[in-house]
Amino acid sequence: METIRRTRGLVTGAVLAVVGGLLLFASAVPRLPGNVMSLVETFLPWLGLAVPVGLIVAVVRRSAVAAVASLLVAAVWVGVFRAPLALSASASPETYDMTVVQHNVSDENTSPSRVGRILLTPDPDVIALQELTTSSLPAFRIVLGPTHPHHATVGTVGLWSKYPLTDVARVDIKPREVGDGWDRGLRAVVHGPHGEVATYVAHLPSVRVRPAEGYATGWRDESAGRLGRALAAERTPTVLVLGDLNGTADDRGLAPVMRQVRGSRGEFAFSWPAGVPLARIDHVLARGAEVTATWTLPDTGSDHLPVAARVRF
Repeated sequence: METIRRTRGLVTGAVLAVVGGLLLFASAVPRLPGNVMSLVETFLPWLGLAVPVGLIVAVVRRSAVAAVASLLVAAVWVGVFRAPLALSASASPETYDMTVVQHNVSDENTSPSRVGRILLTPDPDVIALQELTTSSLPAFRIVLGPTHPHHATVGTVGLWSKYPLTDVARVDIKPREVGDGWDRGLRAVVHGPHGEVATYVAHLPSVRVRPAEGYATGWRDESAGRLGRALAAERTPTVLVLGDLNGTADDRGLAPVMRQVRGSRGEFAFSWPAGVPLARIDHVLARGAEVTATWTLPDTGSDHLPVAARVRF
């Protein structure tokens, strides 16, 4: 029995060591079958749940190895996610120049007017929406138009702004295998008080877990590559990217985008799924500016929570 107890403690310690290694070096792990690392990176903060499990095993099995490993992983987790845990960062009245709201409104949402009113609560300068439909668009125009008279849509994505918009254009982020009529990328120049801001609104393809493929991200990754190339070619010094990217900032599939722009890492602001938010897949990203804070707004009836952010130029 003593040998079995020690063995189980050692196994628990080994598992925790793997968890700690993933927290520190997930991006260094090569691509694995089923794209499993992309899935791990999506839910990276939740690897911390291994700590209480390890401590329970340590107590039940009276394993010093499991206890020490659990405490080490806890320290690693706190180190990796120290920015979101720094309460002073969210409590300080940081200076900012623009408030932005990003939201996938859901093409099944039956209350677009209510959605619009919620999106206006932080007094945003710019609002980006995805999954617009021909039936919901008139309601959004009515609710958002009085405060955000400058408006542009391409396919199912749209942008509302307090400031004039020019150079509105479709951005081709469509995967090769997707049929015509799939328009989910928009670029417009916002002429605000701090100058021109090239603003991209994007909705990357969804990902699925399938028995035959594992974590199927092929279309999403291809679309991210196209968006990344568009951002690399952008010559306007200040850039905003607002969108449902169907992946977190840590997900290697979004690397082509994340090499071009950055978001705030100072808070978790999980946006999906709305009922029990587990990951932030809705983003406000910038280049030539800094996203100083990100937070979520109340549930709108979509499967995503709206994300609001403050931007400093």
